[in-house]
Amino acid sequence: MLIMNNTNDIHATLLPDISALEGSLAQRVYQAMKEAILALDFPPGANVRKAPICETLGVSRAPVTEAIARLANEGLVDVVPQSGTHVSYFSMDEIREGVFLREALELATVAKVARDITDEQLKKLRRNMRMQELMVEDDDTAGFYQADEEFHQMLMEFTGFSRLPLVAQTVSLQVRRARLLLLPTPGRVAETLQEHRAVFAAIQHRDEAAAQQEMRRHIGQLLPRIETLQTSKPELFHKN
Repeated sequence: MLIMNNTNDIHATLLPDISALEGSLAQRVYQAMKEAILALDFPPGANVRKAPICETLGVSRAPVTEAIARLANEGLVDVVPQSGTHVSYFSMDEIREGVFLREALELATVAKVARDITDEQLKKLRRNMRMQELMVEDDDTAGFYQADEEFHQMLMEFTGFSRLPLVAQTVSLQVRRARLLLLPTPGRVAETLQEHRAVFAAIQHRDEAAAQQEMRRHIGQLLPRIETLQTSKPELFHKN
């Protein structure tokens, strides 16, 4: 969305309702702020001031301070002494590393899933593919992104390795943020759907090599597109 006011402060009113989230108060504040950053409601470079966040969420400064510390540790905000806190700019070095790690995990995932997938798991993937198609028909980019994320998470869950989805999300946080800027590119959602269809077809035929080939092609679209994005929106990226 890239919504900021004249002072470059975040719009705290864009934070999701923490009453709908789970966990301790500090955990819920952290989740709300992280969701806003990943969704680009808090865009790169925006100032993060505690007071409006506390007011919007109805919390004291302590859970907000804890949330900011966790987000800084994940590289999503930068805390600069004597200057304040702002949402981190995109870093091409971190994005390249994230894509590299994500591709390694995704290729291993689809190979195992293609070997071991059950009929029930195929039904779940098929339902997700239908949801993706519906989102494309409705021109619902946000809905498609959610279905897209669920597609990849479902594949990782099907490996039987419980920590894999969290590891994948952790290593590609910067990539997830950048992808949200890419999806509105004309034709990109439809292209992504076609790439997912190719991965699904290979898995359905239990063809490990084809599944890896199609996933490699799918993930391979990311870096060239993000590099183009860096050229068109340099203000969102770290200055080298």
